[in-house]
Amino acid sequence: MGAQAQACAFIVLKTFLSFFTGNLQFVYGEISNFTVQTETKSTKNNKMGNSKEAYHIPVLLNESVDGLSLRPEGIYVDVTYGGGGHSREILRRLGGQGRLYGFDQDADAEANCPEDSRFVFVRANFRYLRNFMHLYKVLGKVDGLLADLGVSSHHFDDKERGFSFRFDGKLDMRMNTRSPRTAADIINNYSEEALAKVFYLYGELKQSRVLAHALVQARQAKPVSTSSDLSALLAPFIGREKENKFMAQVFQALRIEVNDEMGALRALLSQTTEVLKPGGRLVVITYHSLEDRLVKNFLRDGNFEGKTEQDFYGNKQVPFRLVNNRVIRPSTEEMERNPRSRSAKLRMAERV
Repeated sequence: MGAQAQACAFIVLKTFLSFFTGNLQFVYGEISNFTVQTETKSTKNNKMGNSKEAYHIPVLLNESVDGLSLRPEGIYVDVTYGGGGHSREILRRLGGQGRLYGFDQDADAEANCPEDSRFVFVRANFRYLRNFMHLYKVLGKVDGLLADLGVSSHHFDDKERGFSFRFDGKLDMRMNTRSPRTAADIINNYSEEALAKVFYLYGELKQSRVLAHALVQARQAKPVSTSSDLSALLAPFIGREKENKFMAQVFQALRIEVNDEMGALRALLSQTTEVLKPGGRLVVITYHSLEDRLVKNFLRDGNFEGKTEQDFYGNKQVPFRLVNNRVIRPSTEEMERNPRSRSAKLRMAERV
């Protein structure tokens, strides 16, 4: 296939996938024979430059990829492609017949893809994992799945995206810029009760009701549109010594709500039992207690409540076997090199 034909095929795939993720009533039978790779150049011709490397520093890189127990000819999924650090390492270890699918809903991540025939980029939220694995005819055949649930450094450092309170920018916080709802929409349109719930559940803020009331009162006079607007309104409720931690909790709460991160994580984990084959590895890196609790309970007990299910004889019924009984954390050297890794926790399990 020539370069022009390859480009056309890629455009068709992008259009098709955009439709697919927006329409969950999609009929698989109509496209059962539709497959195309996003890149067709030699696996030895990966031209990602050093500028790409700066997009994001992968956390627990070797520990997480080692946890996949890679088979050279295996099928793997990186559901949080981001800057591609973990994916590049997986590709480096894969053989010529191996395959890697990379999920990310962000256009910036799509522009950061490797030129490798073994790699397929899927611009979609990982909550649609099962759908796409069915599409690519690998449902139940995947050897390993990696999820790094952290927000990339690229997002935190881009003031236009609104993920950080360090910059004055619009309150956006969308991972998928095609989604209609922003953080500003939540602040200006949610009821006081709904806002308080967001701050309490996702930011673990004890003053959630007070904060929600203050925002509802303020928005009646003027919409809260920027991070500086939000910071100024919340300033009376925080002490100077706790400002950074407090604002980080507020922004975390809004980001989780904007992107339905907890709902997407539940959907992802629930689908892994269908996607992974027996013996397949599930490797997850978490960064805050809310997501870590879900992951820990699911890997240990097969549900999100942490309830142990047993058969008639009292044998524990679980879909996974823990690979590491003790959580793995970054080394002191890694935390010094990349301070954003300090809250990371790595958990691994094997499909039984």
